[in-house]
Amino acid sequence: MDKNKSIIKYLVDFLDYSEIEKGLSSKTQENYTRFLRKFFVWLKMVKLEALKPAQLTPEHIWQYKVHLSRHIDPKTRKTLKKTTQNYYLIALRSLLEFFVEKDISSLPPSKVKLSKDKADKEIKFLKLEQLSQLLSAPSSSTIIGLRDRALLETLFSTGLRVAELAALNRDQLRIKDETHDLEIAVVGKGSKIRTVYFSERAIKALRFYLQERKDMDDALFINYKRGGAKSNASRRLTVKSLEDIVKKYVLIAGLPVMATPHTLRHSFATDLLNQGVDLRTVQEFLGHSNIATTQIYTHVTNKQLRDIHRKVHDSRKF
Repeated sequence: MDKNKSIIKYLVDFLDYSEIEKGLSSKTQENYTRFLRKFFVWLKMVKLEALKPAQLTPEHIWQYKVHLSRHIDPKTRKTLKKTTQNYYLIALRSLLEFFVEKDISSLPPSKVKLSKDKADKEIKFLKLEQLSQLLSAPSSSTIIGLRDRALLETLFSTGLRVAELAALNRDQLRIKDETHDLEIAVVGKGSKIRTVYFSERAIKALRFYLQERKDMDDALFINYKRGGAKSNASRRLTVKSLEDIVKKYVLIAGLPVMATPHTLRHSFATDLLNQGVDLRTVQEFLGHSNIATTQIYTHVTNKQLRDIHRKVHDSRKF
């Protein structure tokens, strides 16, 4: 590999590295390509298309961040959200990590600081009493109610992402009457395989649901709406359908929080931390590649501890 090229000319090498050494999916590589091209376009715009990795300075990074913060999205006609700006910066940081791995002189990846936005750090989760209301909202008298209770229990029990839930098949779950423990392997982001575990409540809900299934569809959670898919086509619930189901029961339960499937994943992680589970273990449960992603939940639990401390000590009278 030529180590004396301009930054722009390293894109193909970076994508090869991402695929072969990092094992990133084609979709992730596609996103990185899109995000990095914005940086390359900016370099050309400011007459720096010949800039080499060793010539990149913190001032260049700062000017690029200013450019991102003032950029108007042609679709929305608004400036980019902080989270969107960070996608571009994360891609750039990944490129700098590639330079480090290949011993190409450049700025350290740590010099690319992400934009901060307090609103983005807010983690929505349900308290235990709210979870109880939500999980008991579906009726047990219909197949749809049994399905919905099973999927809600599964979301909270496993911490699955909604796309992972949608992809589940019946043959992954071997639930017999005497089954009390259940664990399965799922393929998450970046084709990363992890084990997820089901609570007894979730197993019980799944058992009742599957006992009423009379169809031959492979999907674990299927659509029961009239006039649905043809008999020879899968009736697997889509991600959008699963999100709509959760929203439906949030309204039925009368919860003040507009919860989504990801809210249940947040609730799963927060509950584990509140029960004393260490951060590394929670990282494994969630399938996070980087523990920094898991650390967002410590803000929630730390606040709860602070509130408890304040309540106890402020109530003392000496």
